Amino acid sequence: MKYVVLVPDGCADEPVAVLDGKTPLEAAHLPHLQALAQCSEVGRAAVIPEGLPPGSDVGNLAILGYDPTVFHTGRAPIEAAAMGVELAPGEVAYRCNLVTLGADGTMVDFAAGHLSSEQSHPIIAALDAELGQGRDGVRFSPGGEYRHLLVVPGEWAEADCVPPHDLTGRPAVWPTGAAAPRLQALMDASRAIVTRVAADVGATATQVWLWGQGTRPQLPDFSNRYGVSGRLTSAVDLVRGLGVLAGIEVLDVPGATAGFDNDYVAQRMACIDSLGDRDFFLLHVEATDEAGHQQDAAEKVAALEAWDRDIIGPLLDALPAFGPFRILLLPDHATPVELGTHTSDSVPYLLHDSETIVTGRDYTEPATAECQAVAAHTLLARMVSSG
Repeated sequence: MKYVVLVPDGCADEPVAVLDGKTPLEAAHLPHLQALAQCSEVGRAAVIPEGLPPGSDVGNLAILGYDPTVFHTGRAPIEAAAMGVELAPGEVAYRCNLVTLGADGTMVDFAAGHLSSEQSHPIIAALDAELGQGRDGVRFSPGGEYRHLLVVPGEWAEADCVPPHDLTGRPAVWPTGAAAPRLQALMDASRAIVTRVAADVGATATQVWLWGQGTRPQLPDFSNRYGVSGRLTSAVDLVRGLGVLAGIEVLDVPGATAGFDNDYVAQRMACIDSLGDRDFFLLHVEATDEAGHQQDAAEKVAALEAWDRDIIGPLLDALPAFGPFRILLLPDHATPVELGTHTSDSVPYLLHDSETIVTGRDYTEPATAECQAVAAHTLLARMVSSG
């Protein structure tokens, strides 16, 4: 039995005015997905447990079969694992975004114009040289594009921080809590450095934004837990970090990006090639979530149609050659276009077994609205049981 998990990040949505009141899933032309849904179990999944933030860290942890209420310690330490940044006992990692704030303190762009890694790395190097390098236990580590990492002593952990993507077009909401003065001082000190180097590299970043802190989580090995071994592909450090922590091999797929230019075909081919010697594969694409954050309904529809055309259809043609197979498809959270940020709402899921004939339904939010939501972290166990 082969097992494939498909994660169109943040694809669940709400009715969108510019789509004539339809959700992107309703508006998109998805012949392969909707045909698959008619012969699959389709329902609702609660990917974000009550009381936890509606982020990809929580959602993808649940999709991989780990109860977030037990295993979630924060977003940044997961990304640290993907980046190869070791956290010593007592150290805390913070997500360190490069952002653009206006002169009035408005969050103009949580991604600083989606600057490239070539632009951002000199900025992070300058920050580490002037504010980090282990002084007072502080160090900066470069990630990709606008997403980077700050490691600090454990006493910096107690703070409530608002994710920058929740503040787009709104006044900045600064950290609160015991560690807030330290975080605020560091963000304030970053402005002169970031704006200076950003001007040199042609970027619009104005400072760092700290959030998503936590200590390194301890995840039971995936293959021991579920009896299958496999690989995953994602351009997002968060998902890659979960693979590292769970013992799932992470593939570097040329052309896989966190933007709208993602190479869906390359990721699909990596999946098919991997199934030659492994039974499990997770394929994650960020573009639908990015479109939600940018409040771009057309791009979200286009990303869904790329999923259908370049991944789902060809994958359904290829999988029978491997024998029986199961597919689990669900987003890690909703990212409604008209809100521009994540919500904790339940999302549609699809669970297909090539050996079981069932009567399904459309894979859309309205078609599953009356379904009772199941805990998302239980679906992986159901998928691989008796396989």
